[in-house]
Amino acid sequence: MSVTNTSYCSGASSVPLLGLTIGQQLDKTVSKYPDDLAIISKYQNLRATWSEFSNLVDNFAAGLLGLGLRRGDRIGIWSPNSFEWTVVQFATAKVGLILVNINPAYKLSELEYALKTVECRALVTAEKFKNSSYIDMLYELIPELLDSKINQLKSSNIPSLSLIIRLGEDVSPGMLNYSSVHTYGSSKYKLKLEELSEQLQFDDPINIQFTSGTTGFPKGATLTHHNILNNGYFNGQILNLSNEDKVCIPVPLYHCFGMVMGNLMCASYGATMVYPSPGFEPGEVLKAVAEEECTVLYGVPTMFIAELDHPEFKSFNLSSLRAGTMAGSPCPIEVMKRVISDMHMEGVTIAYGMTETSPVSFQSSISDPVDRRVSTVGRVHPHVEAKIVNEKGAVVKRGVTGELLTRGYSVMLGYWGDLKKTEDSIDINGWMHTGDLAKIDTDGYCMIVGRSKDMVIRGGENIYPREIEEFLYKNPKIQDVHIIGVPDDRYGEELCAWIKLRKGENSDINEIAAFCEGKIAHYKIPKYIEFVESFPMTVTGKIQKFKMREHMINSLKNL
Repeated sequence: MSVTNTSYCSGASSVPLLGLTIGQQLDKTVSKYPDDLAIISKYQNLRATWSEFSNLVDNFAAGLLGLGLRRGDRIGIWSPNSFEWTVVQFATAKVGLILVNINPAYKLSELEYALKTVECRALVTAEKFKNSSYIDMLYELIPELLDSKINQLKSSNIPSLSLIIRLGEDVSPGMLNYSSVHTYGSSKYKLKLEELSEQLQFDDPINIQFTSGTTGFPKGATLTHHNILNNGYFNGQILNLSNEDKVCIPVPLYHCFGMVMGNLMCASYGATMVYPSPGFEPGEVLKAVAEEECTVLYGVPTMFIAELDHPEFKSFNLSSLRAGTMAGSPCPIEVMKRVISDMHMEGVTIAYGMTETSPVSFQSSISDPVDRRVSTVGRVHPHVEAKIVNEKGAVVKRGVTGELLTRGYSVMLGYWGDLKKTEDSIDINGWMHTGDLAKIDTDGYCMIVGRSKDMVIRGGENIYPREIEEFLYKNPKIQDVHIIGVPDDRYGEELCAWIKLRKGENSDINEIAAFCEGKIAHYKIPKYIEFVESFPMTVTGKIQKFKMREHMINSLKNL
């Protein structure tokens, strides 16, 4: 096997990596574009220029120092998307605090686990989100709060926690209001902030993000300034971003997609961050794009599907859009084509990655042919290496399926406080084992076949759900579909399709089977079909196939 035919590639680039901390990059952008719009939060009716935003960040950062927080301390943020979320993100980076992103969907036990795992010293919290009252949950978790003085919390349950900062104007016993934090930042701490700018290093840990925890407890991926700032920067390179762009960010900020590919990318180029709503609402996204004339739009496939199928879709003028990124889960080809044609996003790209790699490792280019952009996740990112290996760890030939491994500046430091899980994921040579099945063609384009754990083995045949999903998307009645494997006494596993039909359409298992007959191999035709209105998913829009599998196993037991 010749070396050139192996499934190894590296992202050669004439553009060097940034050797800056997040705070240094922010200052650089502010000096360059002081009067350009930095941020727009539509639902809060808030907007600020880069100069105004920087002042808010510095005042909040000085306040955190005045409250006794110091470089290396962990500070959690538990909130949906907001103007304040982003101020906290950049302020903590300027102090050298490690921001701990807590999923807005977390309930009591999950919050407790996150705070304890990384020993948070402080927490910034929203008042509520959807049907969750964060304030009530905190009083239940930490009853001492009710009688605690500000910044003097003594919790028997979470002893590391001494300060809770709440968003909003209401007053809650034991909690400091966000709007009061700046009052703790005297000139002494403003001076200290300037000193820190020179002392902080870009290799310092600055962010902890919990993985989705689909198996076992979530793990805290620990990321540096260098990891996430550069990943956002190179995402912007691929999108040809400039200070003239406005980026609509409906994806959650607690996730890499929002805070890295969104916020940090914009901060690297002076582009405007636009938040349509606290959580994803398709109508609010379309409204934000139209009213603010956004040029770039982000989303996972389920978000784009919801936008395209919005009943008033045609009433929104989306002609300002030129590019965007679709990521988070496999992107159906038919959806991609509609995004390009119906949303004017000729420059839409597909990105692939994981939280542990900051996140993007592969991305298509806006100059790639459409057929490449709709069938692959593009080529390896600048300054990143990738290889495909078999079960023995040997690099396979081009075009052969195996596990995808990545290496480079973007690989996390490790899982916070868990050396064993870190060593299980990052090998001795620095390769991050993704757990994803993929193949790389002769031109370096990567195709994600699926998760290794999602592969279905039916009677000795390896079946990749993604292939069947793509085929079924061609059925005009089907809006969305996901394939899973369920236990079978005869074949080991059988295929099951969860199908969401388009509004007003009807179908049944016989019609779907007839659609497949003669077009795909008989063993790839789903034996079971569940017609559904929605799919179980995480707050970031990732489909939770393990929950679908559990539901089907229980249903089949009762047959």
